[in-house]
Order: sequence, then structure tokens, then C-alpha cells
Amino acid sequence: MSTSKQVALITGASAGIGATYADRLANRGYALVLVARDAQRLDALATRLRAETGVSVEVIAADLTRDVDVARVEQRLQAGDITLLVNNAGMSLKGGLLDNGPAALEQIIALNVSAPTRLAAAAAKSFVQQGSGAIVNLSSVLAFAPEMFEGVYSGTKAYLLNLSQAMAAQLGPRGLYVQAVLPGATRTELWGKAGRDVNDFPPGFLMEVESMVDAALVGFDRRETVTIPPLPDEGQFLAMQQARLAMAPNLSRSEVPVRYLR
Repeated sequence: MSTSKQVALITGASAGIGATYADRLANRGYALVLVARDAQRLDALATRLRAETGVSVEVIAADLTRDVDVARVEQRLQAGDITLLVNNAGMSLKGGLLDNGPAALEQIIALNVSAPTRLAAAAAKSFVQQGSGAIVNLSSVLAFAPEMFEGVYSGTKAYLLNLSQAMAAQLGPRGLYVQAVLPGATRTELWGKAGRDVNDFPPGFLMEVESMVDAALVGFDRRETVTIPPLPDEGQFLAMQQARLAMAPNLSRSEVPVRYLR
């Protein structure tokens, strides 16, 4: 068994991005706490990783749209031994805003917004008390492109980007490292669950999940706050950041600007 003091809790760990993070972190010597709904797939992954890497792997079967299950994972984060939270669990909608009823909308907000916020808060409280720790929030490049697809999914991912940047700025000086990872289209089961065929995407559009996670971990090692695996020119993101920050002094004023005066 691994003697590493590094312990990662990964949500949505049964397949895709979460399972790949589990593999990569286990090979780095992290002990793992794997969280997902599918207990059978979690157990199979845990068995393989224990055999291949010798690390300790704990499994928590939990549905993060249910308050009681989120509370169980919060309690696990507060135990004091976790050093890294990978907030990966998420979902997309079948169709857009007009194609879904209240139950589906509440579900995506519960999984993509409420659960990761609660888990990030629980982890941050523990990490700040310890003086160190890291949180990885899986956002999406759609946080920058709300016009491209339906706005609910992209809105939840924009929220995670906002949360990550705020936490990094406010809690970084207290020992907390926060990374927002913004994948582009990645070959995972999410597309099928949303009724999309990955084979319909044009050539060069879809990144393999292993490549995406490996790139994200390079950003993690570099302690980037925002990592965008498919973006070739970092200068484009930095220019956007500079333009956004340049607006800050003008975003709250006592007087209405001339352009809005009749």
C-alpha cells in the first residue's frame, strides 16, 4: 500500500475524466477516495488501481443530486486526511432550455453547481485549517462561449470558473491552490447521455480524455489558476483576462455614464 500522505477525492470517478484522473493520480502515489453513483464500476476501477499501483483506494457510492449523499461526501472531506479534491461529476441536458422540464433543470443545477460548491466549501475549510490543499474544478471552454450551445450547461460551467477564480484570489494566500480546468469537446460518455454521437463531430474537434487530463495535470503542476487544454495560444486568454480586469474600476459608479443619458 502507498505510504504517501497525498489523498485525492475524485467525484464522477467511475468513467471518463474522473476515472482517468484516478489512474494518473494513483500512478503519482496518491491514495484515492472515489465517488460516483455506479458502485460496480467504482469497485472494478478500485480493484484494478490497487493491483497496478499498490495505493489505497476507498469507494463511496453516492448520487450527488441527493442532499444526503452530498452530506456524506462533505463529512469525508472534513475528516482531515484529504489533500486534493477533484470536482469532476457533472451532466449535460438532452436538448435545450425549451426541451426540458423543471425536474431536469433542477437536476443539472444540483449536480453541476450545488454539489461542487458544497464540496469545494467543505474541502476549503479543511485545507485552510491545515494550511495547504488543492481543489480542481472541472469547468468547460463553453464558459467563454455561451452562444454556441444551450445556455444551462455552459452557465453551470461559467459558474465553476467564477467560483474557482474567486477562491484562488481570496484563499490562495491561506495555502489553498484552486485550478479551474476548461476542456473542449472530449471523448467521454457525457455526449451519449446527452443524445449526441461523438462520431458526428468534425475531424480535429474531439480530444481524447487521456490527453486532456495529462494536459490538465501539467497545468496543475505549474499551479495555473485556469488551464485550457485545447487552447494553443495562451496569449488569447491572458488578453481577455487583462481586458476584463481593466473594466474593474468602472463597474460600479455613483453616476450614470453619458452613454445612458437622454
